[in-house]
Amino acid sequence: MKLAFDVQYYETHAKSVCVCFDNWNDDLPTNIIVKEVQDIAPYVPGEFYKRELPCITTIVQEFDLKHITCIIVDGYVYLDDHKKLGLGGHLYEELDHKIPIIGVAKSSFHDNKKHVHEVYRGESTKPLYVTAVGIDLEEAKNHILSMHGNYRMPTLLQILDTTTKEK
Repeated sequence: MKLAFDVQYYETHAKSVCVCFDNWNDDLPTNIIVKEVQDIAPYVPGEFYKRELPCITTIVQEFDLKHITCIIVDGYVYLDDHKKLGLGGHLYEELDHKIPIIGVAKSSFHDNKKHVHEVYRGESTKPLYVTAVGIDLEEAKNHILSMHGNYRMPTLLQILDTTTKEK
């Protein structure tokens, strides 16, 4: 099973969403899990993971990790060419390096060129920025390319985004 995560923040809480799926080319999730998370950390520039990581692990801890083959996060595994850990890298550390993590971001960081692939899907002229740990970056890029959908965002990640933003 593969998991994809996104989090929406409100004034006093956050909404953590997980889309579960089995195959990279699935067009529908096998399950969608939504959790409200209280007592979220304040946003601190450069330390976003401290806010988002607890929201993701609230859901991850409900799974038997042996059954998870990969996790996708909305963001980066590495933030720069020196492998400064982003959200995905910190999640990989949190899970004791047991589950490959793929970061998919919609915008680039100027100091992040060595450990990121630009992925162009469909007819889009705007790339997705893919980073990875625990899995070869080229393989991660190919997984994101193979995901269902004709547009920049794969169908399952679009479902994730829409569910996360719903009130």
